[in-house]
This record gives sequence, structure tokens and C-alpha cells, in this order.
Amino acid sequence: MMTFFSGLFRLRRGPWEMLATILIALGVVMLMQPFFLLAYTYSFIVTLVGTVMFIIVSHFPE
Repeated sequence: MMTFFSGLFRLRRGPWEMLATILIALGVVMLMQPFFLLAYTYSFIVTLVGTVMFIIVSHFPE
């Protein structure tokens, strides 16, 4: 867990890609759930932020 946080602080690709992937997956889950309208409302924004974040982070050093 410490290596994950140190990778985030040092702007390494691995931890940031994992965080972006989790955001994309969270946005898709928010989009597919039928219970909470607020989660459905923000699902596109969360997915979009995760996708843009993944594109930017893919240029970080290993």
C-alpha cells in the first residue's frame, strides 16, 4: 500500500493508471444501476474524467 501512495506522489504510471481504471469502472457501474438517480446523473462525468485521466497518465514515466 505504501508503494501505491509513493507511486502516486512521484507521478508514476502504474498507480495512476489503476486509479483511472477504477474511475472508469465506477462510472460504468453508476450508469448501470437502477436505484439512485444521483449516481446515474454523475455517471457520465465520472467515466469521462477516468478516460481523460487515463489518456493523460499514459504519458507518465514508468
